[in-house]
Amino acid sequence: MDLDLKGKRALVCGSSQGMGLAIAQELSQMGASVTLFARSEDSLKLALAKLGPGNHDYLVADFDNLEDVKKEVRKGLSNGVYHILINNTGGPAPGPLANADLDEFDLAIGRHLHVSHTLVQLLLPGMKEANYGRVVNIISTSVKVPIPGLGVSNTVRGAMASWAKTLANELGQFGITVNNILPGFINTSRIESLVAGKSKSQGKSKEEVESDMKKTIPAGRFGEPEEIAAYAGLLCSKSGAYISGTSLRIDGGRTGSI
Repeated sequence: MDLDLKGKRALVCGSSQGMGLAIAQELSQMGASVTLFARSEDSLKLALAKLGPGNHDYLVADFDNLEDVKKEVRKGLSNGVYHILINNTGGPAPGPLANADLDEFDLAIGRHLHVSHTLVQLLLPGMKEANYGRVVNIISTSVKVPIPGLGVSNTVRGAMASWAKTLANELGQFGITVNNILPGFINTSRIESLVAGKSKSQGKSKEEVESDMKKTIPAGRFGEPEEIAAYAGLLCSKSGAYISGTSLRIDGGRTGSI
């Protein structure tokens, strides 16, 4: 396989920790120049030191402030084209859909769909010029089967998947692919938050909650961020050029659909 990304630049969102950082590390090891993008400069500085050799940097913005996002990305584009975009940000708060306020939808759609769409629009001219573009969206297995207790998240993730499929159809002619990775239960701060929430609502210990969750996974364990990153690396490479418009599950077999 041709997994060499030398000469390519990647913008990786939510990359100060968790899956975003793991993907950034993977792309840097494959030879890409990586721009980390998150809201905490202190965390980004620490993350930057964890990347492989190369010319890497970072941008700082809160994804709830779209104008700041635009300003920072334009700053990054002043140093050259981005060939790779990893859309990744924290999921909405858990809770039943029927109890959700409209403000919760507005916040989630802004943070996920609006930011992702804006980033594509900003990076698209350079990708077209290079005849090489990779957009990978880190979403959720709820795209296939809604997850109980994640009402707003299920709704917004589904919208992201439809947005991505539409873009893939429009942009394929320019050598640009658009795909979604659907992580299952992965060892990140998000899982820690979900376990803590279930522990409180169910009156169980965190250990009991984790055990119950793992019993729903044929692999019998939570996944690791590096397992998500390996798949992202393939999708971003030349060998991934004929994969587009797909939603790829990495969940240990948990999702109950084909």
